[in-house]
Amino acid sequence: MNCIVIGIAGGTGSGKSTFTNRLKDEFGDRIAVLYHDNYYKASNTVSLEERAAVNYDHPNAFETELLVQHLNELKNGNAIDCPVYDYSIHNRTQETIHIEPSEVILVEGIMVLQDKRLRDLLDIKIYVEADADERILRRVIRDVKERGRDVEGIAHQYLTTVKPMHYIYVEPTKALADIVINSGMNDVAFDVLKVKIQSLLGL
Repeated sequence: MNCIVIGIAGGTGSGKSTFTNRLKDEFGDRIAVLYHDNYYKASNTVSLEERAAVNYDHPNAFETELLVQHLNELKNGNAIDCPVYDYSIHNRTQETIHIEPSEVILVEGIMVLQDKRLRDLLDIKIYVEADADERILRRVIRDVKERGRDVEGIAHQYLTTVKPMHYIYVEPTKALADIVINSGMNDVAFDVLKVKIQSLLGL
């Protein structure tokens, strides 16, 4: 099956999920979306406390080889069952998401451009950047509202893993992107990509 894979990367709170979800809302089931976060490794043999202490902003936290396998399956016209990750328990659930192949596939996550195996499957590479202060504020709001975290825990995680890992592994991938945008709400970038996807889908 001929399809185009679009990678959308960027630091935590940069707006990459917003940009991805805007495209998903625009095209619905005409495009497939894979979130790298769902491919965090399963940790069924350790306690919640041990899982909470894992550095989730390091490439080794992800089962990227499974994501690569799933992307290849979709590109070959085969459906996949994507894992589902639950942030509140720091582990995968027993559920999966059934995803059918599509002419356009979006792949979103902080490390999407970091792993060469994954990067080589991307036809269009997008990096969403934002000021560090904006990113941490968005992360605090999101983690408190959506993931049941407390502010002290968020601050500790940000200072010990999120911030240093961002500068080591995430920000350098900006140089590998085809397009760099400054916000998930960048309407010009959204319209450009929307037109591109429309042409790919024959709309």
